[in-house]
Amino acid sequence: MRSTRRSTRFLAAAAATALALTLGACGSEDGSGSDGADTDASGSGSSEAAFPVTIEHALGTTTIPEKPERVATVAWANHEVPLALGVVPVGMSKATWGDDDNDGVLPWVEDKLEELGAETPVLFDETDGIDFEAVAATEPDVILASYSGLTQEEYDTLEKIAPVVAYPEIAWGTSVQDMIKLNSEALGLAAEGEELVADLDTKVAESFAAHESLAGKKIMFAFIDANDLSQIGFYTSHDTRPGFVVSAGMANPQVVEEASAETEDFYVTRSAEDAEAFADVDVFVTYGEPDGKLVEQIQADPLLSKIPAIQRGAIAILEESTPLAASANPSPLSIDWGIDEYFDVLATAADKS
Repeated sequence: MRSTRRSTRFLAAAAATALALTLGACGSEDGSGSDGADTDASGSGSSEAAFPVTIEHALGTTTIPEKPERVATVAWANHEVPLALGVVPVGMSKATWGDDDNDGVLPWVEDKLEELGAETPVLFDETDGIDFEAVAATEPDVILASYSGLTQEEYDTLEKIAPVVAYPEIAWGTSVQDMIKLNSEALGLAAEGEELVADLDTKVAESFAAHESLAGKKIMFAFIDANDLSQIGFYTSHDTRPGFVVSAGMANPQVVEEASAETEDFYVTRSAEDAEAFADVDVFVTYGEPDGKLVEQIQADPLLSKIPAIQRGAIAILEESTPLAASANPSPLSIDWGIDEYFDVLATAADKS
């Protein structure tokens, strides 16, 4: 998931020029790939009077002149906002991490498409960056990317295709609530978006309350490489994973607070020799195999074993590249799908803290 997001993306001037010249030709092609892709939310109480809509974000100001009928999304999970509100995109990002059946669509998205009676939209493969020509071929009226790491160059190129809604402040730092707010506003469904946020907040609060051992615990989302235990990588508070559980009622350890104050990066590393820096971590969360071998390995490491939470085994393992692991990066549809199971995994570790 993050390997795709952190891919170095660039766009040479020649490529941008070539794309601009091809957009007119793309406009004559039917790129929806689905009769359901043009489904709108006309019965949801939205109004044409909401337009034009102007949205300010980190990369500029976007004006959407009229209600978009063809919605494309790029980057992780943006498509879930229109889907949750009954709008089927003409194109969306292909899931390349956490996809249990390798069809490019996560299970909660599959469930929603089935509920709406819609076919799978065109899937944009973003493994090597945004496929601008594929996006253009879907002939969108708007492109949603409020949760993303768009560069200015990527944004400018997408703007040649359709109005683009980028992230509000920090790349990959948009909360699920703000993702819903911005994307729903762009669709003329701001009120419906607010209702969705309220519903999800209630579900999270109820599930969190049912897992009493999580309240107030200091949690770290780390990446511990079994092949290199010389350092610990972890997500800062700018990332949605810690941001989500902290907003629910957990807390950041001191090392996360300090790192987050020093950088806008969502991920940093520290040497394992600084084990004392992690002394107040109550729960470690990391990705790996659920066979216990990683836990045994890091508990046997002479440096990492000095960390109290690791000594206690307060380590939550999310099985790598599974839907549950993907749901740790919260999204409008994944929360309802797996919040209880996710908190179960965290609580099992928290019980040892």
